[in-house]
Amino acid sequence: MATLKEFEEALREQGMTQALKVLEGLRERDRRERKDAPARRVVGKRMTPELARRILQLHDTTRMTQQEIAFELGVNQGRVNEVIKRGKWLSGDETAPEAVARDRALARQRQEPPPRKPAPGKRTPKARRRKEIPQLSLF
Repeated sequence: MATLKEFEEALREQGMTQALKVLEGLRERDRRERKDAPARRVVGKRMTPELARRILQLHDTTRMTQQEIAFELGVNQGRVNEVIKRGKWLSGDETAPEAVARDRALARQRQEPPPRKPAPGKRTPKARRRKEIPQLSLF
């Protein structure tokens, strides 16, 4: 299948100036009618227990797909899946793994060091030293 560019080159080689003018006229028309499309990416809302309950309510009472629920509420489809399949985000516990992960991600976005505290009684790992392997000389 030839591309539009290859087609245009073939028209030039054949000296078909009328066809090239028609093609250029179509391009100009497309440029005039072209509009700026809005961004397709949906900026997700912060997941809260209330939003998670709303997701479950929509899932139970409607025949909406996860994708439709995500679009309706303005959240990521993966978050909808987490709520439906694993019950995440339903508790308001700020120490829940998903809440901790969310807070760390937000801290990374703000370029702040994430709050990390070593577990009590646990030592932090140190860099390991490589043992020197003696080189064997064959000659």
